[in-house]
Amino acid sequence: MPDHQPVELEFSRKYDQEHAQYYLDKHRTGIACRLSNWLDQRVARRALQLAGNPREVLDLPCGAGRFWSLLCERPDRVILAADNSADMVAAAQAGQPPEVVARVKKAFQTSAFAIDLADGAVECVFCIRLLHHIESSEHRLTILREFHRVSRDTVILSLWVDGNYKAWKRRRNEERRAGKEGGGEHQNRYLVARQVIEDEFRQAGFAIVGHVDFLPGYAMWRTYVLRKKN
Repeated sequence: MPDHQPVELEFSRKYDQEHAQYYLDKHRTGIACRLSNWLDQRVARRALQLAGNPREVLDLPCGAGRFWSLLCERPDRVILAADNSADMVAAAQAGQPPEVVARVKKAFQTSAFAIDLADGAVECVFCIRLLHHIESSEHRLTILREFHRVSRDTVILSLWVDGNYKAWKRRRNEERRAGKEGGGEHQNRYLVARQVIEDEFRQAGFAIVGHVDFLPGYAMWRTYVLRKKN
């Protein structure tokens, strides 16, 4: 079990019941959202293959459960699902097909900063769309070390990285806004240099197995597959 208290960040407070329902619905509405979700699923499937198609997976944060059907594609997979928001967990259980929900062995509320599981509790931690909310290197390392503690083998995680057109465009726009009177605006999504995050992986005790880009050379999203070194 974790030996420290979870960190509470401002962005995590927005995931109430209303926002959980919105999150459940948004990936099912409109051609663009459905296409994006299809690409996300394809990337996640490839990442699971790179991780060796793990039998036991912790989906954290599980959000509204949009990857549960994908995780069910291995018939004997044991699925645990957790989120910092109890409303998100409830939305997932209410909104996903009953046969999919039945495959989730345990669904519970917990923080990625202090996961309520024993050391080595799962084979793989599956973490999609969390780290791009984390600005501080110290906070990212806290999460990575928790993943290292809980996983016996691999971690799959996604975040925004540089080295692509969207990252270049985002930074150019940020520089323009910062140059105007009043400076830049508050944000809760952050771009991390690949060299920085890959060094943090090593500091936390991981080796990089590989990565899958959402749209190579264009999109900021990259999904890494990591393996514990010790």
